[in-house]
Amino acid sequence: MIEIRIHGRGGQGAVTSAEILATAAFFDVKASQAFPSFGTERMGEPVQAFCRIDEKPIRIHQNVYEPDHVIVLDETLLNAINVFEGLKKKGVVFIASKRPASEFKSPAGQKIYTVDAYSIARELIGRPIVNTAMLGAFSKITRLVSLESLKKAVEERFSKDLAEKNNAAVEKCFNSVNV
Repeated sequence: MIEIRIHGRGGQGAVTSAEILATAAFFDVKASQAFPSFGTERMGEPVQAFCRIDEKPIRIHQNVYEPDHVIVLDETLLNAINVFEGLKKKGVVFIASKRPASEFKSPAGQKIYTVDAYSIARELIGRPIVNTAMLGAFSKITRLVSLESLKKAVEERFSKDLAEKNNAAVEKCFNSVNV
């Protein structure tokens, strides 16, 4: 089973990205689940969402404490919380940032990828909401879900116009990261 933790701020779509990722996995004929971790968070406050993907049914229903992968939708969270907490040694971190990955360090040397998802989202969606764009990079590097299934999940989630814009951002981020 692969476990993913998504860090964002309230209003950035962390929960939506977990749901889209789980739906994409379902389209790829995998078992999946997505769920948020909510407290008294408000717009702009740190939030977490989780996703699990497996080839067989998933029987556990708890937060993800030792993720295989972490997606960070807002790099300022690196100064606010420990996004690396519990990350497995072979885990991969995806950070929405204009800065190169070499400027970030993980405590156990895990691989870090950065994507300028903000510029891509502004250009293609018209707003700096990077949740779907970051899933494109995630799909390319991990190959946990196919690009086709990811785009289909976006189409299920959003209206036609918004889905087209988000899928353009998904595809651009997919193509912008190097394996």
